[in-house]
Order: sequence, then structure tokens, then C-alpha cells
Amino acid sequence: MRVLVLGGTEFVGRAVVDEALAMGWEVTVFNRGSQTPPAGVTALRGDRSAPGGLAALERGEWDVVVDTWSWAPVAVRDAAALLADRAGRYVYVSSRSVYADPVPFGADESAPVVAASAGDGDGDYARNKAGAELGAVAAFGDRALLARAGLILGPYENIGRLPWWLSRMARGGPVLAPGPAEAGLQYIDARDLAAWCLRAAERGVGGAFNVVSQPGFTTMRELLELCARVTGAGAELRWVEGERLLAAGVRPWTELPIWLTGEDSAFMYGGDVGKAVAAGLEIRPVEETVADTWAWLRGIGGKAPMRPDRPAVGLDPAVEAKLLGE
Repeated sequence: MRVLVLGGTEFVGRAVVDEALAMGWEVTVFNRGSQTPPAGVTALRGDRSAPGGLAALERGEWDVVVDTWSWAPVAVRDAAALLADRAGRYVYVSSRSVYADPVPFGADESAPVVAASAGDGDGDYARNKAGAELGAVAAFGDRALLARAGLILGPYENIGRLPWWLSRMARGGPVLAPGPAEAGLQYIDARDLAAWCLRAAERGVGGAFNVVSQPGFTTMRELLELCARVTGAGAELRWVEGERLLAAGVRPWTELPIWLTGEDSAFMYGGDVGKAVAAGLEIRPVEETVADTWAWLRGIGGKAPMRPDRPAVGLDPAVEAKLLGE
């Protein structure tokens, strides 16, 4: 199989490249060249957001294209249109953020999607992803596979969520843990997302899929206890009720990554994934995701890369100490 990865050097794109190489596929990556491409791939250069930036893709044929773009939908529309006659399948790594509020617990792929257009310029994340889906489908029809991921974790994470918790545990001492401890979490390891996308495309699967673990696959307690254990710094979890944190002005998701409350939690951690499971989705144990992310983080000196278009995450140590009464 020949796969073209639009991107391919960071987080999900890198996971796709690694998985495709492990499967013995012939891999081409297309990006601006700001990152060193992984060994074993053919590298094409271009800036898809610039006039003429797709010139390097005007020749070549591939069995599968994988696209992780998150900005102006028009870039996906144009790339997909250019490749439609020379590629078998187009996998767009989308997001469950495309669903229109409110999204109840248990919603599946039939839930309403936000209004968007394939020709839109850069806007908010939900409309960017929804518009990009439309662009992929306009060019590839039922040959387009829309992988609507949720919370993505694992090695190479450049958003800072799991790396922040691991780094915090590595400092040791009392650690503020947001309750309720038994709150269920739903996520996808980037490597499992990559594997499912490639294998589903290889089998000719098309359409929209929620590609995350089952709801309640792990809990906040299990995840944070694993972070404390693998770092080995003797961190002591001190659980604080979510209501108290909210009253103190602590922001879920950003100041305390992964933690969500109310409707946000029901949406992010309550998606129906029966369709993807039936199509072969497999999720590795949470212990493996946490341990491998910590090993990767240590291997790069303990500081995770961060996407410049995303806000920094994490709780100020002074605020944490105050909330813990220290």
C-alpha cells in the first residue's frame, strides 16, 4: 500500500507514519519541512495555505491519503480535489467537536453537526473540522473516511495534557487531583487512532466514525495514579471536589488538563463508539499509554513540544498550594 500523509512529523501525523512503516507500507509525507521527516519516508515540500503550495502533489498516485489538518477548511477542499483522481481513499482525522451543542451523553454519529462550508477560511475549531469533512466528502464521496477523534493521548503529544500531569507528578509532593475521582474518561491513543484509520482505509471503509475508547474506559483516579506510579517521585494525590475548584476559579481542561465537568464532560467522555468498534477499533491498556508517554517524555529531556496555536496548559503552583492549604 502507498500512503500519502499530509503532515506526518507531529503527534497524530507522526503516529500514522510510524504505523504505516511498521505495516510495510510505502510512505510519502507532504509538509513545509519545518520538522525533520522520519526515516524511511519520501518527503515532499509545500505550504498548502499558500498560493501554489500544492505543486508537489500535482504528480503521483497513492492508495490512501491521511490528512490531519485543523485550520481553514479550504485547504482540505483543495488538496482532496487535487488528489481525487489519483488516490483511492481519503482519511480525514476530524473531531467529535464537529457536533452541535448540546451533545448528550451517548450520542452517535447521527448527532447534528455545526454549520460550516468546505470553502471557509480559518475559524473556530469545530467549524474548521466540519468544513474540512465536507471538502473531503465533496472530492471523494464514500471513499472518504472521517475519523472523529476526541481526547487524544500518547507519545509525541504536542498539546500538553498528559505530559503536564506526568511532569507534575515527577515533581513529587502533594498533587491537587480534581474530583470526582471515579469520573469516567474516554480517549484514544494516537497510535490506536493511526492503526484503525489505516486498516479501515485498506478495507475500503468510508463514512463518519467516533474513534475513541468506550465511555468509562478509564477514570480520573486510575489515570492520575498511573501517572504518579510511572514517574516514581512519590507524588501524593489529594482529591478536591470539583465544585470547590470551580468556585475558586480553576478552569477545567486548561488549568487542570483532561478534567471536565457537567455538559462538557458528558460530551467529551460519553460518545457512542459502537460503529468504530464494529469496524475493528482496538484500544491498548491505559497503563501502556501512560508508561510509553513518560518514556518518550524522558527521552526528549522532560519537556514536551507545544503547538504554537494552542494555549499553554497547567495550574500555577502557587494556586495549587493555596487550594491545598499549604
